[in-house]
Amino acid sequence: MVVILPSSTLENSLSILHQVPEGHVGVYWQGGALLDIITSPGFHLKMPLITHFEPIQVTLQTDLVRDIPCGTKGGVMINFEKIEVVNRLKKDYVHETLLNYGVRYDNTWIYDKIHHEINQFCSVHSLQQVYIDMFDQIDEKMKDALQADCTRYAPGIEIISVRVTKPTIPDSIRWNFQQMEEERTKVLIAIERQMVAEKEAETHKKIAISEAEKNAHVSKIQMEQKLTEKDSARRQEEIANAMYMAHEKSLADASFYRTMKEAEANKLMLTPQYLELKFIEAIANNSKIFFGDKVPGMVFDQRLLGSFLQDVARKRNLES
Repeated sequence: MVVILPSSTLENSLSILHQVPEGHVGVYWQGGALLDIITSPGFHLKMPLITHFEPIQVTLQTDLVRDIPCGTKGGVMINFEKIEVVNRLKKDYVHETLLNYGVRYDNTWIYDKIHHEINQFCSVHSLQQVYIDMFDQIDEKMKDALQADCTRYAPGIEIISVRVTKPTIPDSIRWNFQQMEEERTKVLIAIERQMVAEKEAETHKKIAISEAEKNAHVSKIQMEQKLTEKDSARRQEEIANAMYMAHEKSLADASFYRTMKEAEANKLMLTPQYLELKFIEAIANNSKIFFGDKVPGMVFDQRLLGSFLQDVARKRNLES
C-alpha cells in the first residue's frame, strides 16, 4: 500500500530543521498522536518521518464566511454574501483546543457556527427586521452567540468582533424597499424643513421678544428719568416755597415786632403831660375863630382836660 501525502505535509515530515513563524506556535504529532510539546517562534529540530509539525496562529486572525443562505420568518430567502469573524486562539489553550477539535477548529466553532446562528436569527425575524430594523444589531448578536458557545465548549477561542454585510434580497422586494426608503427620505426631509421653519419662527419670536423687552426697558428708564426730573423740580419748588415762607414769616415777625415796640413806645409816651402838650399844640394850631356870646362846648379848659386825662391814666394803671 502506498500513501501519497500532500507536499506541505510530506515536507514537514521529512525535514529535520523547521521554522515557527512569528505570531504562531509549533505543535507536533507522532504516529497521529498530539504531543504536549509547544514551541515558540524560531528554528527547531524534530525527527523526520516520525514527527509531524504544524504552525498554529495565536494572534488575531479574520475568518471570512461566504454565501450564507437563510429564510426569514415570512418565508423570503435571502443570502449573506460575506461575514467576517475576527478571532484569536489563546496560547495557553492551544493543546486543549487542538486535542478536542483538531487543527481546523475554526470550521466547527466559526464557519459552521456562523451558518447556524444566521439561520436561527432569520427564522425568528421578518424581512423588514433583518434587512432594516435590526440589521445594526446583527453584528453584536452574532458575536455574543459565538462567544457564548466558545466559552462553554472551547474556552481557548476568543471572538473579537463580527462584521456582517447587507444581505441580498429578491429584486422585486428590494425595489419595494427602495420605494419605501425614498418615501421615508421625503418624509424626513419634510420633517427637517418643518423643524427648520419652526426654529426660524422661534428665533424670530425670541428676537421680537428681546426687542420688545429692550424697548420696555428703555421706556422704563426714560420714565424713571422723567419722574426723577419731576421729583427734583417738585423738591426745588418746595425748597423755594419754604424759603419764601420763611422770608415772609421773617418779614411778618419783624413787622409784628416793630408794631409791638411802637405800641409799647406809644404806651410809654401817653402820659398826662404829653397829652396835655399835644392838646395845647392842637388848639394853638387851630386857625378857626368863633364869634358870639358863647364858646362852643367842645372847647374845654385845658386844666379840666388835663385832670380828665390824669383820671383816665390812673384807671388804666389800676386795671393793669
